[in-house]
Amino acid sequence: MRAHVLATGFLAAAVCSAPAAAQTDDQALSQQLANPVADLISIPIQFNYDQNLGADEEGTRTVLNFQPVVPVSLNDDWNLISRTIIPVVWTDGLPAGAGRESGLGDVAQSFFFSPKLTTASGLTWGVGPALLLPTATETQFGTEKLGGGPTGVVLQQSGPWTVGGLANHLVSVAGASGRADVNATYLQPFIVYSTQNAWNFALNSESTYN
Repeated sequence: MRAHVLATGFLAAAVCSAPAAAQTDDQALSQQLANPVADLISIPIQFNYDQNLGADEEGTRTVLNFQPVVPVSLNDDWNLISRTIIPVVWTDGLPAGAGRESGLGDVAQSFFFSPKLTTASGLTWGVGPALLLPTATETQFGTEKLGGGPTGVVLQQSGPWTVGGLANHLVSVAGASGRADVNATYLQPFIVYSTQNAWNFALNSESTYN
């Protein structure tokens, strides 16, 4: 959750550094940033720091996630939203007694087919495939498995509020036989408040069930 608040802060700072514009335009832009399937190119950056890891509780891990979002117009009614998560990882003392390591983790690639117009009740949604790509440069940074499955997002924006959730389920289909199979469900509910001067205050949680 701390990581998501920091990521939101990066986005809000980027918006606030832009040339002055009407407050309504600023708020509309910040609400687009709060929407994972908005028709807007963006590059969220998420920072994660974990400590007291490993058998001796001396390990630390830092992960910087670059998450470019690129919409493609398919026709007058539909967008295809590409959402990529590229993790850059640094560890120290993981596993216990090991030195410092750094590299890339596994890339998560999602595609959402999303209607350009909201539903009559004001819902925005998107569904499509998700892929797990074994791009980790170190064994401990990834699963060494190629996987895939469905993903979806649904949200509603009312006034300054954005409330919704994102989910996916990934199953490994190929990869190193000596590594554990992947069969995991991911859930991320979120709520965002957008101010008139283009700040987003967000609360998220992330849960994975294997």
